Amino acid sequence: MSAHEERLYFLLQIAAHRVRTEADNALMNAAGLTTAQVAVLNLIASSKQVKQRDLAKRLKQNESAITAMIARLMKAGLVSRERSNSDARTWMLELTETGKSTLKRVAKPFADINARLDKALGKKNAAAMAKQLDAIADAFSKGD
Repeated sequence: MSAHEERLYFLLQIAAHRVRTEADNALMNAAGLTTAQVAVLNLIASSKQVKQRDLAKRLKQNESAITAMIARLMKAGLVSRERSNSDARTWMLELTETGKSTLKRVAKPFADINARLDKALGKKNAAAMAKQLDAIADAFSKGD
């Protein structure tokens, strides 16, 4: 690995850790949730009902990891799930009223984190970086 590649990897690790730590702390203080859990709630909220399998694909996670997270969110009363009417093998997810109110509580801290990213990078660069990070995630998700 070249010095440039080592530096890039090192910087990605540091940035990811710092942002995740700050975001997790802010969201934990607001609602007792992690960034990953809030991401799941936001994705479920973005449609009337979402298939658990589709959620795993969108988050580039294996289904067992999403199943475990959904179980925790259900235990907390934030998400409900039921079998699909058209396919009994498929779970459909929906936010509960508690889940909806919890998302409202995390809106400000989530917006604050995004504002810090926009300030650090500039909105145009932040959008470009989001595309680049998505490409990185795709590159490392192949074969999952």
